Amino acid sequence: MADLTAITAWTFTEEVPVPDDIAELLIEGEVAEVAYKTIRDVAVVTNKRFIIADKQGLSGKKVEIYTIPFSSIIMYSSENAGKIDLNAEIELWTKAGKLKLNLNKKVDIRKLDKIIANAIL
Repeated sequence: MADLTAITAWTFTEEVPVPDDIAELLIEGEVAEVAYKTIRDVAVVTNKRFIIADKQGLSGKKVEIYTIPFSSIIMYSSENAGKIDLNAEIELWTKAGKLKLNLNKKVDIRKLDKIIANAIL
């Protein structure tokens, strides 16, 4: 079992167009719903999972791709940003552990909340 302590949080800074190269990762019946800029790359939310790319090393040429299937989510919570908070948050309790998504104020938390709800409920 992987140690999730190093990969439990990601930050989504803003919505961006879905990258063209994501099509090679999708399975039959899977549709990309939305994409978000992360610190070094992009995260795509489909109707079946989160796909989060994590560029590594100084050059960023090595990329690790995390897949979090909606079927692994047991429950989740969403917290919108207040007047003082810089980020909203979504926490996902999965079969592998607890994951946290930090959402910049440019990210529509309710849009992402609805995509997750439609997929897991």
